[in-house]
Amino acid sequence: MSRIWIMPLAAALLIGCSEEKIPEPARPALYVVAQPELAQNLGRFAGTIEARYESTLGFRVPGRIVRRYYDVGAVVKQGDILASLDPTDQQNNLRAARGDLAKVQAQLINAKANARRQQELFDRGVGAQAQLDIAQTDLKTTQASMQQAVAAVNQAQDQLSYCTLRADHDAVITDWQAEAGQVVSVGEEVVTLARPDIKEAVIDLPGPLADALPTGIEFRVAGQLDPNVNTAAHVREIAPQADSATRTHRTRLTLSQTPAAFRLGSSVSVTVSSPIAEHFKIPLSALQETDNHSQVWVIDPTTHAVNPRDVTVLRRDAHNVLLSGGVKSGDKIVSAGVHSLNPGQTVRLDKESSQ
Repeated sequence: MSRIWIMPLAAALLIGCSEEKIPEPARPALYVVAQPELAQNLGRFAGTIEARYESTLGFRVPGRIVRRYYDVGAVVKQGDILASLDPTDQQNNLRAARGDLAKVQAQLINAKANARRQQELFDRGVGAQAQLDIAQTDLKTTQASMQQAVAAVNQAQDQLSYCTLRADHDAVITDWQAEAGQVVSVGEEVVTLARPDIKEAVIDLPGPLADALPTGIEFRVAGQLDPNVNTAAHVREIAPQADSATRTHRTRLTLSQTPAAFRLGSSVSVTVSSPIAEHFKIPLSALQETDNHSQVWVIDPTTHAVNPRDVTVLRRDAHNVLLSGGVKSGDKIVSAGVHSLNPGQTVRLDKESSQ
């Protein structure tokens, strides 16, 4: 009798075990972390670092360049000689002016002696008034000629000094427009100097953007070789006239800081952005739209359970969607397979996907 009862009991126990539900394994899920975007990217433009102050120098006298003392990129101090002309003509002019001065000096000595002699004769009553007047007039004329001759010598000396082109301030040579042996005229551009102490970034902005820059626009200047070297900037000057070929406006930006890596002529990348209300950009695959409303699946950070959350879509493109509300910074959002999820379902965090 005992065997008869034991067998049905064992069978019942086996049936009960077979009906017990086996827990479903957690499903792996790709996810993205919601990061707020507070600025709208308006574009990235290539630019260069240039000196804010540049000057182009030329000779003040015509002549043939006999020597250039520095090459492009050289650092010069105020007063350093940059180039020189053949001084032969100016030296001859100086010799002629000095000769004229010596001649007038001799004439002045004679005129003074004659005027003094005529004055003595007139004082003794043996000289005529007319002779005295002529002598005094000759003296004054010779004195005026003396002043003119001195001025001519000074001018000739200045002309000779102008054969030497000197730096008018501490600078870096950025360009030569004339070569040794070339004949230049007065004021013709010879060399360009840039002051290295104040630098700025120069870019070309498209016409529509340059004509209507948003309020609070931000510029971030970064090195092409090392983007980690960067600084903020603001507009100093926008060319009023667009380039005839590119239809862009040359824009000069004042740097908030000047990193040592920003050397004159170095290439930079300038990012232009405008502040906007907080929004979040997520992959389009993370968005689920049902019954005329949009939602995303948010992963609970403690239980790893997923639940839908309604969101407000600002705009979308072929790959991403921009949300203006519904999520918070740091939320983990499922980025793939959202149509097969159920509320409260537990997922295994596989890896964060790139946006």
